[in-house]
Amino acid sequence: MGSTPHTRRSDTRERIQRTALDLFVTRGYEKTSLREIAERLGVTKAALYYHFKTKEDILVAISDQVGAPVDELVAWGESRPPTLETKRELLCRYSEKLREAVPVFRILQENQASLRTLDIGARLRERVTRLSRLVHSGADDLATRVRCVSALLTVHFGALALDDLAGDPEERRLAALAVALEILDTTASGPAVAGAATA
Repeated sequence: MGSTPHTRRSDTRERIQRTALDLFVTRGYEKTSLREIAERLGVTKAALYYHFKTKEDILVAISDQVGAPVDELVAWGESRPPTLETKRELLCRYSEKLREAVPVFRILQENQASLRTLDIGARLRERVTRLSRLVHSGADDLATRVRCVSALLTVHFGALALDDLAGDPEERRLAALAVALEILDTTASGPAVAGAATA
């Protein structure tokens, strides 16, 4: 049974996104042109235009693709009670999802000025804000909420800001996650996890 036109189109879009992301990371977003992406793929620029009119469109599609699992994680978190166990699981799952998203976050961070007109940054902030609400949900006092949010930000920025430390990326990710979980565990005696023992 042959593949459908929709499947082939989807596969082509995936190939374009992977190739563009590789070029954005190695050459830089600003220095990469649609022509270079088309050449790397071995297609004409017109064929590329069929799927994406601009490289900004490609980056938006890549961002949406890496953001979808975070949206699923938020939906999962919203369906769970705000226990310490749920919050630990949110941090662990978010850390894993960031592993795939780091190249996109780097591109966004390094090209903030040129991407200001796109709403990618706003969507990223909204996802992190929703996660933050879940992580500090149920906390009555400010200090506990700050600890919860600090744990999330340790995972989030740890994925981006630890390049200068020794160890491979996976070791750094796991170290940042371990520190984040330690911070979160300090909230165990506070009101944020009052129901954790009975959950």
